[in-house]
Amino acid sequence: MDAPKPFQCSPEDTNSQIMQASYEALRKHGYSDLTVQRIGDEFPKSKSLIYQHYDGKDELLVALLEFLLEQLKTNVPTDDFDDAHEHLKALIEHTVPASFDSEHTGFMGAVAALRGQAPHDDAYREQFAKISAFHREHVADIIRNGIDQGVFRDVDPEQSAAFLTTAIHGVRNQRVTTGNDEPVETLRRELFAYIRIRLLTDTENGQ
Repeated sequence: MDAPKPFQCSPEDTNSQIMQASYEALRKHGYSDLTVQRIGDEFPKSKSLIYQHYDGKDELLVALLEFLLEQLKTNVPTDDFDDAHEHLKALIEHTVPASFDSEHTGFMGAVAALRGQAPHDDAYREQFAKISAFHREHVADIIRNGIDQGVFRDVDPEQSAAFLTTAIHGVRNQRVTTGNDEPVETLRRELFAYIRIRLLTDTENGQ
């Protein structure tokens, strides 16, 4: 699975360069030890340009968070699938891969560092609420398509999507904070079992 790559090539415009510098500094230092000076150390231009765009660390990081979450959206499998079951399986493979490479772990670590600010800061919380709503609705749409195709049972798409996305987000956060792959392997098995037992119709399930 391809890991999210927020900066696949070196950006040329100043604001994108600030975003890249902030991302790299956040990955290196974490939130608590991050300063505008350390962001400036990663920035190829004058540090004064950072202050021309942003008043301080948190305004800059909220902008970075919005940027990173947009990258998550664009990396979610949304191609047309003839079969909703295959689409849902592809989504799980994408969001909960069997192994996480360093790029993926670094990306999740940066997002997790910012997630820790959400309980105390409305601006961070708003961004995470938006991405959570996007993921739930995306999964719910896949399930609705599966019901229409006769692939999935007539379940409540919103409830099923809430369960699946909550489980996925939880294990991703656990993986990045503990470095333990065992819960990931367990959840993958259980997610595919959930699809087979709770979502697939008897016909699709070979019964």
